[in-house]
Amino acid sequence: MLPEQLQSVRATLRSPRRLKTEALAGLVVALALIPEAIAFSVIAGVDPRIGLFASFTMAVTISFVGGRTAMISAATGAVALVIAPLMRSHGLDHLIAAVILAGVFQILLAVLGVTRLMRFIPRSVMVGFVNALAILVFMAQLPELIGVPWPVYPLVAAGLLIVVGFRRITTAVPSPLVAIVLLTVLAVVAGIDVPAVQDKGQLPESLPTLFVPNVPLTWETFQTIAPFSLSMALVGLLESLMTSKLVDDITDTRSNKTRESWGQGVANIVTGFLGGMGGCAVIGQTMINVKGSGARSRVSTFLAGVFLLVLVVTLGDIVGLIPMAALVAVMIFVSAITFDWHSVAPATLKRLPKSETAVMLITVGTVVVTHNLAIGVGVGVLAAMAMFARRVAHFATVERTEVELNGRTVATYTVDGELFFASSNDLYTQFDYARDADPHVHSVVIDLHASHLWDASTVAVLDAVTEKYRRNGREVELVGLNSASIQMRERLAGKLNAE
Repeated sequence: MLPEQLQSVRATLRSPRRLKTEALAGLVVALALIPEAIAFSVIAGVDPRIGLFASFTMAVTISFVGGRTAMISAATGAVALVIAPLMRSHGLDHLIAAVILAGVFQILLAVLGVTRLMRFIPRSVMVGFVNALAILVFMAQLPELIGVPWPVYPLVAAGLLIVVGFRRITTAVPSPLVAIVLLTVLAVVAGIDVPAVQDKGQLPESLPTLFVPNVPLTWETFQTIAPFSLSMALVGLLESLMTSKLVDDITDTRSNKTRESWGQGVANIVTGFLGGMGGCAVIGQTMINVKGSGARSRVSTFLAGVFLLVLVVTLGDIVGLIPMAALVAVMIFVSAITFDWHSVAPATLKRLPKSETAVMLITVGTVVVTHNLAIGVGVGVLAAMAMFARRVAHFATVERTEVELNGRTVATYTVDGELFFASSNDLYTQFDYARDADPHVHSVVIDLHASHLWDASTVAVLDAVTEKYRRNGREVELVGLNSASIQMRERLAGKLNAE
């Protein structure tokens, strides 16, 4: 950790109140991680212990090397979906090798400065990301509410009442933890037969150990695992950076995105060598930690991993008794506080440009359909770019005037706006070639002082315009170009159109 990070941790450890908040937050997150890690293991086709070990190692490692404090990293559904085909076709050793290679790729992406691309993700995509995530968290709870014993429903309702109501009484103890404890005690004492954590799979009974994947170190092996590793690296990094940005907004603090990128890589490498399935930042548990429990330091992230291992290894029998209804109630609460309700308020929708609302809805729809946040964000960014280009394309205007200079008529066209591939495509049609061919017009001037040439497409269009006038017996003078536009035109003019 960096000196300022060590100072922050020391400040937390010296404050009993702060330390209690961080510790209780870590405990709640650990309890919420257990069933999800098991569920993601099932998706990936591995033993539940592989997912639980991944959640432990990711959380503990990222607490030291990550760039965003209080953010939780663990096994995730997005990563599980990416690597599941490799597990089915080649087995666990190749999967672990792919996780390690994915970590290497993430470090390389950090070195290449990929985190700077975050600036190109517009707010509408970010809002769509958050809302889609809230919907996915809620949808993930539906299987626990379908085809289950009827007592599950009142338990979930009671859990929601506790989570919401206890927060209004005091924030000294996280209300999700209170709900989990009370509902577990109620279910055990009253003998209520409902699905519990132990029904999700076997919990580990020992600590993770060094795991070196038994794969041949050949080019063929690299070709096999590299596509899965690169997909995992990109998906994990995108989710982590988006989650990091969300936590930045919630806590009004800044984080080091480049450090978070290579920190995720280091965490995945460590996780792979300890037999875990890899992972990335998890939005649901991060929201529990930051928004639901008030955690703000690395201590909560570290303790979440430690508590997770202690709970499943030494207190597995007790943890197994926790009713799934309690965890479902907590996650429904998380989905509700994660969703940006202001973004869908009628007043907001009325004020916002329709294009931004459309981008948000496209992002949400894509994520919900694909169950992949990375794909949704990618499609949202492309939609935003297309709509922006379409909007900017109409900003360039051409106005024609005629002036008399020394008894000669000069037709002057004033071009106003940014000229690039979208806005300059119809530039060719905005000149009155026939009128300017009239004998009373002696020359043509194109005034570009209020515009800028951004690409080769615009240079090619201007070449076409001047060639059209030349064929009509008129010479064209271009004036008002700024220095950058002059350099571009000098470099490309006459070299783009076919002879």
